[in-house]
Formats: sequence, structure tokens, C-alpha cells
Amino acid sequence: QVQLVESGGGLVQAGGSLRLSCRVSGRTLSSKGMAWFRQAPGKGREFAAAISWTGGIVDYADSVKGRFTISRDNAKNTMYLQMSNLKPEDTGVYYCAAADSSYSGSRALSYTYWGQGTQVTVSS
Repeated sequence: QVQLVESGGGLVQAGGSLRLSCRVSGRTLSSKGMAWFRQAPGKGREFAAAISWTGGIVDYADSVKGRFTISRDNAKNTMYLQMSNLKPEDTGVYYCAAADSSYSGSRALSYTYWGQGTQVTVSS
């Protein structure tokens, strides 16, 4: 059983930064592609960033490109999302996800394992 736990969310002013972490337990991250998704109030879940098992492939939604950086440390079974120059529209619950393939891109249906989410609130 794979369990994902996010941390690092909080309240920040516009222009500020946060770093989210996703710790995986139960199994290692071996061969698993991972991603961050987010859900704003009253909206559906949307893709934010994805990373391959080796970290050699990364992808970002246009809305976060240039401001967010996804990374992972397989030795620590942890994935990260460094968020900079945050905007009020970045507010939402951020979820980490893991797939059974080495890279699964931006489709939520491609991911089997999900965390419970961490709240990010950006004030203007």
C-alpha cells in the first residue's frame, strides 16, 4: 500500500514563496512518475507539474511555468514543489500523486495514488 502525505502549505502574501513536500511511505518511489495537482475553491482539480521517475522529464502547466519547480529525492522517498512569485489565483488545495509508470504526464486518471492535500492560500 502506497501512502502519500503532503506538507508545507500555508498562508502567504502575493509575491511570496512556499515549498511543498510529498512524503511517500509503504513502498519506495521506485519507477513511479509523480505529479502535483491543485484544486481552487469551486473548481475542478487541475494539473500543476509532473516529474519522471529519474527526474529527467518535467512538465508544467502554463499557469505556473517559470514560477514553480518540481523535484524529487528518491533516496528520501520525497517529492517537492518550490513555488515562487505566488499569486492569489494559486490559492487552493495541492495534491501529490504517484503513478505505476515511470512518467504519467498531466492526466489525473493516469495516477493511482493520491495524498489528502495541503492548503495553500495566497493573499493579495
